[in-house]
Parts: sequence; C-alpha cells; structure tokens
Amino acid sequence: MNIAQFISMLHQDGYPEPLEVKREPLGQLGDHTHPFEVKALVIEGSIELVVNGIRKQYLSGDIFHLGFEELHSELYGPQGVRYLVSRKE
Repeated sequence: MNIAQFISMLHQDGYPEPLEVKREPLGQLGDHTHPFEVKALVIEGSIELVVNGIRKQYLSGDIFHLGFEELHSELYGPQGVRYLVSRKE
C-alpha cells in the first residue's frame, strides 16, 4: 500500500492524520500496551511485532494494526524502521 492509499483508508476508518515515527536499527521495546488503537504503514526498513506469542515481520508497504491495550513487543530491523502511525482513542 502506498502513503496516499493509507491516508485515505485512515480517513474512511475515522482515524486522524498520521505521524511519522523512526526507530533505531536493531532496537526493541519489550511487552507493553497503548491506551489507544493503532494503524501504521511501514515506509522504510522493517519491524517485527509479537502479539499473543505470534511473531510477524512487516516490511515497506505493509500495514499493521494493534487493538486498544493489546499486549505486544517490537523488534526493529538492521536498518531500523520508519512508519506512519495513526492513533484512535
């Protein structure tokens, strides 16, 4: 999916404008939750999310979704990751 398609999808789903996030190469965040729902589009690099014991990698053009307070951990690829993210309260 490209950026324009992602932003259009966000608007249709009632999400606000996205913000850009950049994470360092080979970084990680342990188990945590967010007090909001998340939709994100990877625009560069890669990220692995572990949700309910299932690890999934997302590359440029992939979208990931996390539910309200969904427990997860994050691992960033060798080039780090850049993604657009929108949060829905």
